[in-house]
Formats: sequence, C-alpha cells, structure tokens
Amino acid sequence: MTALLLRPAAAARKRPRTQGSWLHRASLGFAALVVLVALAAPWLAPHDPNAVDFGASLANPSSELLLGGDIGGRDTLSRLIAGARVSLLGPLCVVALSTLLGVVIGVAAAWRGGALDALLSRPSELLLAFPGLLLAMLLVSLYGRGLIAPVIALSLAYTPFVSRLARSLALAEAGKPYLAAYRVQGFSGAWICVRHLVPNIAPVVLAQSTVNFGYALLDLAALSFLGLGVPPLTPDWGAMINDGQSAILEGAPLSALAPCLAVILTVVAFNVVGERLADRVAGRTT
Repeated sequence: MTALLLRPAAAARKRPRTQGSWLHRASLGFAALVVLVALAAPWLAPHDPNAVDFGASLANPSSELLLGGDIGGRDTLSRLIAGARVSLLGPLCVVALSTLLGVVIGVAAAWRGGALDALLSRPSELLLAFPGLLLAMLLVSLYGRGLIAPVIALSLAYTPFVSRLARSLALAEAGKPYLAAYRVQGFSGAWICVRHLVPNIAPVVLAQSTVNFGYALLDLAALSFLGLGVPPLTPDWGAMINDGQSAILEGAPLSALAPCLAVILTVVAFNVVGERLADRVAGRTT
C-alpha cells in the first residue's frame, strides 16, 4: 500500500537539484493552500454548498458560478471548497491514529524484544494480509456510513507499515552508546524511549506519515465514490466525483473533473513533500 521512502542514493543524485527544488516548493505551496482552504472553507465558499437550484442544473461556468453547477444545481466551486475540509479531516485522523499506534507498537517491540516482539509482530503481519479498502467496506457494512468506520479500518490497515518502520529504526537506535549510558544511570526504559529514542526516529516516521496522508486521502475518496463514505449531501471530493458521472454524459464535466483533479493534485503534492522529507533525513539533498 505504501511505497518505500528510502531510494538508492545514486538514483537520487541523478535527479537535477533544480528540478527537485521547484517541484518540492510547488508541492509544498499547493499542500499549504489546500489546508488553508479547508480551514477557511465556510468563509471562502461563495454560496451554500448544499443549496439546490434546479434552474442552474448542469449550468456552464459563469461569473455567478465559476465552475458551473452540478446535476442538482449546486455550486461546484462551493462544494469543492467545503469538501476540502471533510476530504482532509479523514486522512488526518487516519495518519494520526496509525502513526501513534505504529510508533508505540514498533518501539515497544524493538526495546523489549523477545516474546513481546513476537507477540506484537504477529497481529501486524495478519493485518498486512487484509487490504485496507476491504476492511473499511466490512466495517461500513457493520456500522453504517460515515467517517468513523472507514477511519478506524484504514488506521488499522496503515498501522503495520508504521510499526515495522518504527521497529527497524528503533532497533538501529537502541544499540547506540548514548542510550546504554542512560540505562546505566538508572533511567527507566519508558523515559529513555519517550525523551530520546522516539524524537530521534521522528523525522523518518514523519516523512512516511506525510506519504501515508496522500494514500489515505485516495482510499477515503474511493470509499466515498463507492457510496461507502460520508452521508449523502455532505460535500466530499469522492462523493462529488460519483455524483458528477452522469453530468459528464450531459456535456458538463466540471462537476466531476474538478474534484477529481483536486484529489490527484493533493495526493501528488503530499507524496512529493514526504519524499523530499525522506531525502533530507537520509542526507540525499540539502
């Protein structure tokens, strides 16, 4: 599901620095813009995103409706802006939960080792066998539509990737002399992990979590597109793509293409930012 962040150094050196620099700046700027739009959505949306006007059904772009209207006559731009909040909130919760659980499990397994390591690793390997979308569909069928079931399912699906990364990083860090010095001085393992080990592995975990954010956004948009995400009428990019399918056949593609483009650009932006963070942590770029 998630790609390995650490690429061969030789391949990284072949990429022109100027190209990586402008791409990273553009991606970072776009990601920041999307976050700002999501935070200020109630004030930025020119119209009520749920206001239905059948007279504006499939309306062409105009000064009143900059991106036209959808099949229900709702302003596409307003729904796109309002949908940014829901479309980013879900991935944020997925990344926060999976990162927290993954770091706790990975660090505990690496620090204790032995039976605890085996006990924590087996459930992670079991979860790796279940596709995140399939698990989300199962929970939605049991508990109904909304953000809670998909977020819980995808958080469980993403946790093994974070825990395996955190475990490998913690194993490499645990053998260093400064941690042995703290142990000799009598500091508890929990104190050492929280104050020193976790902060030292945090940059790599943060880079992976940034990439995971893009994948989580894509997965949640797919669930909304399938009708398994947010409830009806809730502005959401995946649901907007689903609603706009019929509009494409009617010659008004913007109601579907605009949210589709928003998903693609946002996922690419967060992936580029995450890979850039990984490059900096690995010392492959400045």
